[in-house]
Amino acid sequence: MVRNPVAVFSQYNHQYGDTFRFYIGGIKEAIVTTNPAIIQHVLKTNSENYHKSEIQKKRMGHFLGSGLLTTEGEAWRIHRRLIQKGFDRKQLQEFSILLRETLDDAFRKFDAQAALGPVDIYPHIMKMTFAMVARALFGAKLKEEDIDLVSHTISAVQEFIVRQTLQPYLNPLFAVNGELRKHEEMRARADRVLIEYIEKRRHEAPGSDLLQTLMDARYSDGSAMSDGLILSESMHLLVAGHETSSNSLSWLLYLLTSRPDCLAKLRQEFDSVLNGAPMSFEHVGRLEYATQIVNEALRLYPPFWMIDRMAVAEDNVGGFTIPQGSMVIVYVYGAHHAAQYWPDPERFDPERFSKSNEAAQTPFTHIPFGGGPRGCIGGNFAMLQILMILNILLKKYDFELTPGQNIEARPMVILRPKNGIRMTFTPAIASDRHAVAHA
Repeated sequence: MVRNPVAVFSQYNHQYGDTFRFYIGGIKEAIVTTNPAIIQHVLKTNSENYHKSEIQKKRMGHFLGSGLLTTEGEAWRIHRRLIQKGFDRKQLQEFSILLRETLDDAFRKFDAQAALGPVDIYPHIMKMTFAMVARALFGAKLKEEDIDLVSHTISAVQEFIVRQTLQPYLNPLFAVNGELRKHEEMRARADRVLIEYIEKRRHEAPGSDLLQTLMDARYSDGSAMSDGLILSESMHLLVAGHETSSNSLSWLLYLLTSRPDCLAKLRQEFDSVLNGAPMSFEHVGRLEYATQIVNEALRLYPPFWMIDRMAVAEDNVGGFTIPQGSMVIVYVYGAHHAAQYWPDPERFDPERFSKSNEAAQTPFTHIPFGGGPRGCIGGNFAMLQILMILNILLKKYDFELTPGQNIEARPMVILRPKNGIRMTFTPAIASDRHAVAHA
């Protein structure tokens, strides 16, 4: 389980069917399911009975504080409504300019590295997506060294949370051997960096970023969020908003190396839709084939490979009893690879998500960003990030997988490439179909 929970769950799916009981760390009872009817019931139909698990609230709350990822009930509903404004179409269109400027800086470094030989795309794209989220949240003034510090902290803390979850019997040891304190101190350093930006903004002219949305938000009594709460929500948005996109795009590029036909069609669509214009959110809805490709990559390598909930009261769905207090694990990766819903499930086939085929899909068999009322608030932002980076990469480069690699998924909080993904990038062939243009 510690080495690869996806392999274990998939094996049990094969042996015991789409729903089975399991004990996390040999201690905590859990019901693991890939059944779309049960998934829909838990995430949507009866979602009020299924709260974030104690693992999420306790472990993540300890490091991230109280925010969208760890709160429940009315407190969550209020904050979701207040923050939603920061992800509406008008705001995403405004973000487009800032995101393009961020990518201009990021690609200067990527270009220099790519010229030296093969590069592991995962850390490079991670830096790009984190810089995009950080600057959408805190504006263009966020320093690069501060972005690096917060990004490193989030990655390290997430890895530690996974160890706490899968090996709960080690938590007493972590408390005495300094591991817990080390990660708490890392988080405290990141907090000090971000709270300084928040306090400074209080004395500056209003901005057009997510931080301004948080600062302008008002509860029904007219009161505003405290700086501490803004800090917690900011950290939650940073955690949720960068690794999903970077992982998805890394896996997508890996998949495209084996499908030159998809690459050619993708380049043609970008050229046709953008027609030389800089990309912005208004183009996303017209990039139909690009969206198909992203959705298929998300099916094969969903960033959130599982979603866990806790039953507040005993429940019954499809003749299956879910005891009060038990954990329900929606095994997203398993649902995405289930042969009864996805013919030849391991094959990369973007046509699964053409308009005609997508309409025939069984609901809740494709849930890369969750489902129901707690579905990902930043799904459209993630799609914008992925397509903006992809557009620039395809215009600048041809690329191929470096031979001799063992490409393997590592299920942390996010489904990461375990050993990275090394690729060789060469300047794009000068032709009309992908001439270098301003992105």
